[in-house]
Amino acid sequence: MPTTPDRTSGSRRQLRAALLHAGAVCGSVLLIAATVLAVGWLLVLLAPVTLAVVAALLLAALLIPGVNILVRLRFPRAAAALAAVVGLLAALILPLFLVGQQAAGQFDNLGRSLREGIARVRRWVAEGPLPVTGDQLDRLWPQARDAALDVVPGPAGGVSMATQVVGAAALAVVLLFFILKDGEAMWAWVLRRIPPRQRRKADDAAHGGWHTLVGYVRGTVLIAVADAVGVGVALLLVGVPLALPLALLTFLAAFIPIVGATVAGAAAVLVALVANGPTDALIILAAILIVQQVEGNLLQPFVMGHAVRLHPAVILVAVAAGTVLAGVAGAVVAVPLTAVAYRVVSVLTDTDSSADDDDTDTGDEPSSEEPPSAAGREATAAPDRAD
Repeated sequence: MPTTPDRTSGSRRQLRAALLHAGAVCGSVLLIAATVLAVGWLLVLLAPVTLAVVAALLLAALLIPGVNILVRLRFPRAAAALAAVVGLLAALILPLFLVGQQAAGQFDNLGRSLREGIARVRRWVAEGPLPVTGDQLDRLWPQARDAALDVVPGPAGGVSMATQVVGAAALAVVLLFFILKDGEAMWAWVLRRIPPRQRRKADDAAHGGWHTLVGYVRGTVLIAVADAVGVGVALLLVGVPLALPLALLTFLAAFIPIVGATVAGAAAVLVALVANGPTDALIILAAILIVQQVEGNLLQPFVMGHAVRLHPAVILVAVAAGTVLAGVAGAVVAVPLTAVAYRVVSVLTDTDSSADDDDTDTGDEPSSEEPPSAAGREATAAPDRAD
């Protein structure tokens, strides 16, 4: 049956409309990708400031419950925030001081054990089943040492890096104090800059993201403490040198999901192998595997709950991207930022909530119903005194 002109023209219009729609979608995707890349480039360019802000938010999520308790006990909010910051600094500096003292006291013994362990490992590799001779190892060792020295920055680069780290740490501490003291007022000021029709949705999204961040930080700290205690006890029982520094490394590595536990465990096994031999190294490896199994099967589901509902593949990609963009610091903040972003987007794209907003906000004027949070109530009721 021949095709009629009307059907042909209708098909062409449908094809043209489909192509226009596809072009609009592709253009929107490219625009969004370009915006994300531009924002990412700017954040990387201002890496010390970005990391200071993120660190202050993470620490605030950890300390805000204690500050609220002190405020309920009739402490002034500024005094409660200052006490929380001072307590945090003491909790960070005191373990580092004790670990440094232990490391300095065991440095000579560890150096001797390290030389003996390297010789033991060299002999095992040269005499073992691997197709490697002692002469080849002697040639590879200087090359590996030179490559490691090339990675270490020079004096000028080291001073610059140290200055940036100290400056970012100081900025993070100051920002932490102000977030703990004036966080609600800051958010109320931001809400007043949002159109009244979208104010409730923005407030719900921000609170959802904040609760996700609080749950993630609390859960990670508890899991990190459990990992450090388990690995540290095993190291002490076996008699591995630098047990406390390795336990502290395990605690810090727990903030890098999946990858951090592997790196910290490998360091502990390597020290045990070099200092005490293969038998103790196998014992430490077994202990680390047991701790990781308990963490993955019991602690993670119980402690984290629904705070971070991300697939392990998403977590791995986030950690890899954060490492490429900002090194170890990027790997630490990648997962909480991804979890918060996922929660915020989920709230913003919730159609049921959007329908509720449409029912309550039918015009351009602010709704007479109070927002659900203290920050939202202040944003709608308080004058613009922060302008």
